[in-house]
Amino acid sequence: MPVSVELLSVPTRAKRSSVSRGAKRALDILVASLALLLLLPLLSLIALLIYATDRGPIIYRQKRVGKNGEQFTFYKFRSMVTNADALKARLAVQNEASGPIFKMKNDPRVTRIGRLLRRSSLDETPQFWNVLKGDMTLVGPRPHLKSEIDSYPDYPMERLSVTPGLICFREVEGRSGLTFERWLELDMKYVKHHSFRTDLMILLRAIPAILLGRGAY
Repeated sequence: MPVSVELLSVPTRAKRSSVSRGAKRALDILVASLALLLLLPLLSLIALLIYATDRGPIIYRQKRVGKNGEQFTFYKFRSMVTNADALKARLAVQNEASGPIFKMKNDPRVTRIGRLLRRSSLDETPQFWNVLKGDMTLVGPRPHLKSEIDSYPDYPMERLSVTPGLICFREVEGRSGLTFERWLELDMKYVKHHSFRTDLMILLRAIPAILLGRGAY
């Protein structure tokens, strides 16, 4: 008796999905490991500059929401003054972003070295450690704060069905120059249509976007 195409397609799709996940994780480990190793001299210099110009913690730690709503510790090089979170409330009326996020092009809390780090995206490099740990992936929607999710009534919870990433469509199509609503649209585009091929395409497009610092502040 012939086996229907429908019955064959289910395990085939599952097998392809498993292979794609394996390839994605292998790429994460390879790129993150190489990046941390090759950039070690630069990362060490950045750490020294942060401490020398503004005494305080070198790494900024924050809780972010990951896959399936699980929170994890998110790492960045500290680019702001040590009491930046306390000062945020005073600057709320100057917020230039839409939705629940806070963004200012000329945020007075950002240090001199911090502006350079943000412009070059070097402040994000400690997240390669998040990638190695499996909290994040190279390509995926950027992780939000729980407060941002809770305060946005139309937040698409399906966005949390994938592992958050270092870069996604947002980073190659405007970054901070986009509205919060547009960020979510691009993230849902990724959630619904992501594949290993899509990840490679985004990674390639991210290179000129990061080098040129488009939308970064």
